[in-house]
Amino acid sequence: MFNHVQISLPEVTTETINRKRFYVTPEGEKYPSITTVLSNRKKEGLFEWRKRVGNDVANYVARTSASRGTKVHHMCEDYLNNEFDEEKHRKDFLPFCLFNQLKDQALCNLDNIHAQEAGLYSDKYKVAGRVDIVAQNKNKKKIIDFKTSTRERSDDWNENYYIQGSAYAEMFEERTEMKIDQVVIPVVTEDGTVHEFVKSKQDYLPMLEESINSWSKSNETPINNDGTVSNRGLSNYRSATA
Repeated sequence: MFNHVQISLPEVTTETINRKRFYVTPEGEKYPSITTVLSNRKKEGLFEWRKRVGNDVANYVARTSASRGTKVHHMCEDYLNNEFDEEKHRKDFLPFCLFNQLKDQALCNLDNIHAQEAGLYSDKYKVAGRVDIVAQNKNKKKIIDFKTSTRERSDDWNENYYIQGSAYAEMFEERTEMKIDQVVIPVVTEDGTVHEFVKSKQDYLPMLEESINSWSKSNETPINNDGTVSNRGLSNYRSATA
């Protein structure tokens, strides 16, 4: 049984504006999701792959990968909530097998779950998102973001994941004043291998700021003197939903 630590986090809602996801804070601010901010980063490899295999194959792989990842996430969520129904989930054979590998090699080491599938945001960075898990392991608080992959991923391929996890760490610390010690990305591949990539958020905050600045410029969003995104730049998005 997993222990859940009760903490208070503000409720956020989401809006899709100009085909981009924004989170609405309790104060009414609209911040882009971290996945939206990172969506245009280092796309050259993806474009080359799509060109090589063709759009039909690329779209099929994207759909099946997304479905597989969603099912594994739901299984992890149920398991960590102490609500896992094996009969229900084992019908999805491949996701169920991948979940079991994650359970035995990553989930079993967690304790004191502080947040799960929780909406977070940062007023400093003017960005938001939904974190998989904030939990403890060996007395260290960790941002944990599960990923599935067709094959083994190199460290370089995961850079966006590390930036995303570091953003969640900043958001969580800002909302709770609890320090995050590590960003952990467990990746399970279709051959059943689990690799845990453990990072320090400090190594990726410069890339986070750079990504926010780049996204803001491409979306005509002004930048404050300290490098953070100005809310004034969202006026055109607000008018689109008025």
